[in-house]
Amino acid sequence: MSQTSSLRRLLAALVVGLCAVFALTACGGSQSSSSDSSASASASNETWPKTVKDDNDQEVKLESKPEKIVSTSVTLTGSLLAIDAPVIASGGTSANTSISDSQGFFTQWGDKATEKNVKSLYTGDPSAEKILAENPDLIVVSKSGADSAMDIYDQLKETGVPVYVMDYSDKDWEEVSQQLGELTGKQQKADELVKSFGERVNEVKDNIKEPEQPVTGMVYNAGSFKDDSGANIWTSESAQGKLLEKLGFKLADIPEDAVDKNSQMGQRSDIKPITGENLSKAATGKTVFLFASDDDGKDAYLKDSLVANTEAVKNKAVYALGQDSFRLDYYSANNVLDKLETQLKK
Repeated sequence: MSQTSSLRRLLAALVVGLCAVFALTACGGSQSSSSDSSASASASNETWPKTVKDDNDQEVKLESKPEKIVSTSVTLTGSLLAIDAPVIASGGTSANTSISDSQGFFTQWGDKATEKNVKSLYTGDPSAEKILAENPDLIVVSKSGADSAMDIYDQLKETGVPVYVMDYSDKDWEEVSQQLGELTGKQQKADELVKSFGERVNEVKDNIKEPEQPVTGMVYNAGSFKDDSGANIWTSESAQGKLLEKLGFKLADIPEDAVDKNSQMGQRSDIKPITGENLSKAATGKTVFLFASDDDGKDAYLKDSLVANTEAVKNKAVYALGQDSFRLDYYSANNVLDKLETQLKK
């Protein structure tokens, strides 16, 4: 073999090798780009100081990544814990109830709060003095709901501590978690939770028999019709309604003339308050899901004369989704999926 021929073969081999390298690089280009994009998003999320607009239409400036967060909302505390945000203290609800532990924290994440040494500041009415005594670098406030601290918003804000207001009434827990993730630099963790939950939703959809459609989701006030309190029915803007829709269920329409317009909650978009006398007119779903309810609540609903003629009661298509489903977060939403998977199993 001539020297020239050998040289040509060597050059050809080099060209083939280089092409292979370039091909691999090209094939991995999308993955590399995706990784770079994720890293860039993560880096952007970790850029401080940052200014964000809250649900009170106010710009909130954070000089550095929060390390001592106080949540005035027991509803939002669960989402902060789920994304591993550094929440050090929280307001609570009434202690030792069907939905709360001895600290006034919701049962679905109370053990997590204990593990993280989250301090219970108060139960019921918020205390600006107790909140500020924790020397927080961020205060999270709910704009709506029984755990709202908007009454002391001005008092908190005038101290110079960043105060972030969130309205959870028109969001599902995933949106809440991602919004809090962006705020606290925990966006990646929030995205991971949302992704894993989406996979779990699809798994449950495959494992259950679809109930009769459409459906009604509500909080039923068993045994309290003497004061005409009736029930609160979830709309498609509520976290509960959105979860039912994610499962492929269609929410039944709620007749406007059945809604209690005199109720304070009648102004909210996530629920429709219904008096006892109008409950049969409002609970039009062929299937009824009782949130914030156990089997005792289900039995009471099935025996209630005011809804005896509804299709769901006649067919006994009524399901209790647990006391902890009153407020949905990562923990309670997964519990709801578990209950639906068990009760509607194919």
